[in-house]
Amino acid sequence: MSAEEPQDGSPEEDDNLRYFVRIGQTDLDGTKSVERSLTDMKGIGKRMSRIVADAAGVDRHATFGRLEQDEIDSVVDVVENLEDHTPEWMVNRQKDFFSGETTHKVGSDLEQKRRHDINRMKMISSYKGVRHKRGQKVRGQRTKSTGRTEGTIGVNVEAIKEEQAAAAEGGDEDE
Repeated sequence: MSAEEPQDGSPEEDDNLRYFVRIGQTDLDGTKSVERSLTDMKGIGKRMSRIVADAAGVDRHATFGRLEQDEIDSVVDVVENLEDHTPEWMVNRQKDFFSGETTHKVGSDLEQKRRHDINRMKMISSYKGVRHKRGQKVRGQRTKSTGRTEGTIGVNVEAIKEEQAAAAEGGDEDE
């Protein structure tokens, strides 16, 4: 039996499978379950994907690519209006700085808002903004022994030899 054929011998099931399901600007894997596939979107985790599947009235263990078009449309509708289907404490944009609204951002909208927030912190020179500018850790992690990106660790023998040779040549010129 080949790997392409289904094990029950019905090739018509592969014809109904959509390998990619597009929600917003994200291509989701149609071969995974609805719950696992939704977690590939930024802003949707395991718990949020369960809420989306329940609110859309879809079996969360069903293969996402085998769903009917109206079921996929209901999932897309729930993802686009997540703040209506989730409790206020669970959304990722509570009381937005500019609008004061509570929303849930997903995909590229989430990345754009995050960049905007970081730039605003840098412009007003808040503590977190200054840490972002310097490229240091922002959330209170230890920095004494971790997060070192520059410099060499250990002894660079070649550099020491070059320095000693330069010092010896410089010392000979003085005499």
